[in-house]
Amino acid sequence: MWSWVAHRITGVGIFFFLLVHVLDTALVRVSPEAYNEVIGTYKNPIVGLMEVGLVGAILFHAFNGIRLILVDFWAKGPRNQRKLMIGVGVVWVVLFVPFVIRHLMHVFGG
Repeated sequence: MWSWVAHRITGVGIFFFLLVHVLDTALVRVSPEAYNEVIGTYKNPIVGLMEVGLVGAILFHAFNGIRLILVDFWAKGPRNQRKLMIGVGVVWVVLFVPFVIRHLMHVFGG
């Protein structure tokens, strides 16, 4: 059940990020100066930490979506749900931890 909840929450979060991203990118057509100002406000540690959350959400949502496809369309999927969920967790950690280390080094000037 928690993977279901996390999948919905990450999906909504990703949707709102994409909405803001489209709007701020569209601003370049209206006023390049205003666009540069908005992008400039994103260059701070708080947004850097939010980017960590975004990448974590995208990774989880993507791999959990693949797990759901396997459970729905693979004959052995329902029997292997637990193993697939563990696989999602392992792949998520293997990809997310190095990203966090590298990204936070960049955000905090390391």
